[in-house]
Amino acid sequence: MALCERVATSLNRTVSGDTFSTLSPLDNVQMEQRVNLKFLVKLGKTFTEAHAMSKQVYGNDCLSRKQVFEWFKRFKQERETTEDDPRPGQPSTSKTDENIEKLLN
Repeated sequence: MALCERVATSLNRTVSGDTFSTLSPLDNVQMEQRVNLKFLVKLGKTFTEAHAMSKQVYGNDCLSRKQVFEWFKRFKQERETTEDDPRPGQPSTSKTDENIEKLLN
């Protein structure tokens, strides 16, 4: 399978999955930019080219230079997921009546 076909398949899985359906509009734009950065890395673009293209497309909504660099670096290291890494201190489950009931019993 050619590189462009593999990239398109990977991006299609990311975009067609549930990844975007539960995100806020701002998070959705950030996720879209990450997918696009992944694509640009796979095309062999440099960080400078990728950042300039992102700024051209997203303008004021573009990820910061630091964020673009961090995601660019991750994708250069062959990271596949565009989702954030889990952070310590964040709850891994939701606070629901059902979960509270389980804890109390």
